[in-house]
Amino acid sequence: MNAFVAAYLAQDGVSNGAIYCLLAVALVLVFAVARVILIPQGDFVSYAALSFVALREGRVPGTVGLLLVLTGLAVGLELFRRSGVRAVVRLVLPNLVLAGLAVLSPRLGLPAVVDAMLTAGLVAALGPLLYRIVYQRIAAGSTLMLLIVSVALHLVMLGMGLYFFGPEGVRADPLIDLSLTLGAVPVKAQSLVILVTCGLLVAGLFVVSERSLTGKALRAAAISPLGARLMGISASWSGQLAFLVAAAIGGVSGVLISSTTTVYYDSGFLLGLKGFVAGILGGLASFPVAGLGAFALGLMESFASFYASAFKEVIVFALIIPILLWRSLATQGRGH
Repeated sequence: MNAFVAAYLAQDGVSNGAIYCLLAVALVLVFAVARVILIPQGDFVSYAALSFVALREGRVPGTVGLLLVLTGLAVGLELFRRSGVRAVVRLVLPNLVLAGLAVLSPRLGLPAVVDAMLTAGLVAALGPLLYRIVYQRIAAGSTLMLLIVSVALHLVMLGMGLYFFGPEGVRADPLIDLSLTLGAVPVKAQSLVILVTCGLLVAGLFVVSERSLTGKALRAAAISPLGARLMGISASWSGQLAFLVAAAIGGVSGVLISSTTTVYYDSGFLLGLKGFVAGILGGLASFPVAGLGAFALGLMESFASFYASAFKEVIVFALIIPILLWRSLATQGRGH
């Protein structure tokens, strides 16, 4: 390996690491707030990529049908719980607006950036709906039960993905189809878009959590759920907001990777697992450590694909064994 190949692999690793960083942040956030290991996080990514390509090809994405189905189920639950009309309207109206815009978009021929924002909005709307339908009534259950439910939800979302999107793989044109040269290494503008977007999202989450009342309330729910409830912060509201942020991050990630790889309805599973490995590095508690672990994971995957391409996935996922062993030994040490 010469310096040119190493620089090219590093570029690819950092770009992938940025996506893993976003997924790790989403997983850590949801686990901190709702104690849910969100295995379907990768499904949000694949849904977003497939929806974005559909919009760019002038088709109504399958996410619209899925959004309407989930909205109908959520409305049924709210009516069963005898919620007021105002609560039902607040639930239905934004989703109907998003669905309407997605139906009109192919006819209007909107720019790629607008389609990307619309895609992120469609996928983000799925998060609170899934929390309402699946997790809200069992939020007080054990972590193991919530994990089992997450696995079941992932399998259901795989089936829905196949039904609404079909088995074909898709790939979008880059948002910015340019190539730069740094030294002697060609750098794709799309890679820079991924890095900049990752930085802006992470910085935005930090500013919101530190400066806004909503962010502070969400942090309180993550640090001490009981204390947050005693201060009037709704556990249901916290869970829905965490799922909204996680689904939005998945939506943005899906748009970003749609032009770097061919995406199928089940492609998000491996991406979600890699984000989970990065999150485990931070103990599903530390955002900075999870982010650094995500970039290290991306670099390791990139160089592993050069030296042992047939075993790169094995190498990446084998990392979880020493990490969990180290975490276990460290926990035992603190217990004594």
